[in-house]
Amino acid sequence: MENGKRKILSRKWYLYLTEFFAGMSVMAVELGASRLLAPYFSSSQIVWTIIIGTIMIAMALGNIYGGRSADRNPNPDKLYRRIIVAACWIALIPVVGKYIIIGISLLMIFSVNSAYLIWAAFAACMVIFVFPLFLLGTVTPSLVKYTVEDLEDSGKTVGLLNASNTIGSIIGTFVPTFITIPSVGTSVTFLIFAGILLILAVAYFLSGRVKSAAPVIGTTVLILACLTGASDSFAFWESDLLYEGESVYNYLQVKEDENAVYLSTNVLFGVQSVYRKADTLTGMYYDYAMAAPLMAGVNEKAETQILVLGMGTGTFATQCERYFDGVICEGVEIDSDITALAGTYFHMSDSIPVTTYDGRAFLNASEDLYDVIMVDAYQDITIPFQMSSVEFFTLVKNHLKPGGIMVVNMNMQGKAEDDITAYLSDTIASVFGTVMTADVAGSTNRELFACDDPEVMQICERNIALEDNADLKAAMERVTAALVPYEAGDRVMTDDKAPVELLGMRVIDDIIRDEVAYYKDIYKSAGLEGLMQVLR
Repeated sequence: MENGKRKILSRKWYLYLTEFFAGMSVMAVELGASRLLAPYFSSSQIVWTIIIGTIMIAMALGNIYGGRSADRNPNPDKLYRRIIVAACWIALIPVVGKYIIIGISLLMIFSVNSAYLIWAAFAACMVIFVFPLFLLGTVTPSLVKYTVEDLEDSGKTVGLLNASNTIGSIIGTFVPTFITIPSVGTSVTFLIFAGILLILAVAYFLSGRVKSAAPVIGTTVLILACLTGASDSFAFWESDLLYEGESVYNYLQVKEDENAVYLSTNVLFGVQSVYRKADTLTGMYYDYAMAAPLMAGVNEKAETQILVLGMGTGTFATQCERYFDGVICEGVEIDSDITALAGTYFHMSDSIPVTTYDGRAFLNASEDLYDVIMVDAYQDITIPFQMSSVEFFTLVKNHLKPGGIMVVNMNMQGKAEDDITAYLSDTIASVFGTVMTADVAGSTNRELFACDDPEVMQICERNIALEDNADLKAAMERVTAALVPYEAGDRVMTDDKAPVELLGMRVIDDIIRDEVAYYKDIYKSAGLEGLMQVLR
């Protein structure tokens, strides 16, 4: 065994290769962590901060332990055994990770009263990802011990190790994002990199003829994980989904009932698009947004141009084409996979052009003007800050024709006076002269309408009177009755300062608190057994 160790130690290229793949795997696991957590907790900056923070903690502790361990007992067998354990743990993430997240989420819902998102995401990261990355954090200090032979070339050796780690990290950043996750999914991505680590460690033991049960155990665990954990289903309790998959940007779920087809980019809550099979109004916020073309005088014009930023699968554009004459709809959607689903499941017309781009970047590059611009790019807590600032809304205004209307779907109406909807509304009111809002019945959505025409309601009422579809006319009368002028404050967000994640988190806390209050009361009065009876 000693001869085998000396043989492998003499091959410094193999140690550099170990550093390379360790760095690659750390970044791959970090990106995989974001995709594993996003369908449950969103992909906001808050979640990314938690992921990066916990991983840095794990790596720092691993560096400390690895250095001390190498000094006490400079035996590379121990390092490569740790790599095998890390590979096994990573391989098991697709098998049990989703169940752990759901379990932690339920526990946090019943045990914390605020900052639910932070605590749940932090606990999930600590349980699932800290240990394997702690083990991978021991690689660098251990390899320094094995590779530095004298002080004269120690700087060169450490530099090469760090360069190997950095290059591996760079590749480990791009490969999951652009190759493995879009093509084979998050679960298989974890398995691929677990396999790479396992092969690396097994090769060490085989080349040195070191007797150890670790390679056999590791290989067995990986095979079992491949057989049981390769599923890309995040909503594992659902058995009749039309579609479930991942794109570069989103988790995607399409489900169907007897009345409609729904798109969601979150496992636990939220609907981003809907298609009614009976070609009726949706009964959701899209119906409220239909007031915008009427405010722009759609029934008095031969042609009305409508732009949707955050097209989704085209619910709003499809409804506009169905109910209004002379509308020309155009969409911008950053996720091309969502656009592909639009034609497959949501019957969006091929005649509606959709540009795959960021909404703000599109406006920066376009010189076209529109009668209506709908901003529908906010998903639960994931609100792009660059599409929530005064600079953005000024850009939207500059792309409106005279008398044009901007309608914004704000999907997280909270209870506090300083919630995210208040900040967005104040920001918009600093740009537009006339701002009105309507709360969507039975949901947390609020629709905001903004323009510079003080006579906009007279135009809207006149166009409603010209409407010959009884269902739409009745719906628009309900919307106009719900509209209230917005009294602006001074909470204006800019490109430099737009704390949308923290503001959105407060609303999420309120929503969760309201949803689980009933079950908490049952738990307090009847205990766990009573709660389980209700849940059955």
